[in-house]
Amino acid sequence: MTDTAARATHLLELHRAPELLTVVNVWDVVSTTVVADVPGTRAIATASHSIAAMLGYEDGENIPVDEMLAAVERIVRATDLPVTADLESGYGDPAGTVARAVDLGVVGANLEDGMRPLADSVRAVEAAMGAARDAGVPDFCLNARTDAFVKAEGRSPQECLDAAIERGRAYLDAGAPLVFVPRATERAHVEALVEAFGPQRLTLIGVPGTLPLAELEQLGVARVSYGPWSQRVALTALQQLVEGVHEGRGLPEGTRPLN
Repeated sequence: MTDTAARATHLLELHRAPELLTVVNVWDVVSTTVVADVPGTRAIATASHSIAAMLGYEDGENIPVDEMLAAVERIVRATDLPVTADLESGYGDPAGTVARAVDLGVVGANLEDGMRPLADSVRAVEAAMGAARDAGVPDFCLNARTDAFVKAEGRSPQECLDAAIERGRAYLDAGAPLVFVPRATERAHVEALVEAFGPQRLTLIGVPGTLPLAELEQLGVARVSYGPWSQRVALTALQQLVEGVHEGRGLPEGTRPLN
């Protein structure tokens, strides 16, 4: 487990550095090799939504955990870079799922709370981190996700922010090194979250309307990932190719050969 532990420590150091860590999410071996081969790529992150879509499942833990982990394992084997996996809510067993992921060489994971009771979510974080420590990976980069903004359910933006801060602090206290707050896009919200958690603790997802990366770096954000958006970009390019072929054109200029 020494190599896995070392990669986990390296990934944690990448998050703790003042320079913003950016990860463009992958879903299979070819997307992993393409992303990893681009200069400047320092880590690999899987996208559960994209893996599920690739295998014909709706997002939201509809994919069997064995199929998800099999896809993640192929990704880990395809790169020497540290890999963090989106494990949704842990598939009913956060500790067991993290233990299995670590055994595959995964050194970080997203774990979402779905706005379940806070005490239950805290126990899930504690169990996940405990499983990683028991596996010999104390620096496991658990990215504890709160859906405070995703599942607003009529709450005001301020109420969403307050909930995200309460939950994020609880997850940090439970041992998670990182807190993921998707759909926090306003500068004031990002500033408040960084102040509440400390610099290089907050991670975000890049979506239309996200603040510029340089600005997020200045604010002390640890990481920006792209979730299913990378697959959507790839599939948009595929659609545009099909449209062009139907209109009598061929491959678009600038198409690059794969090694």
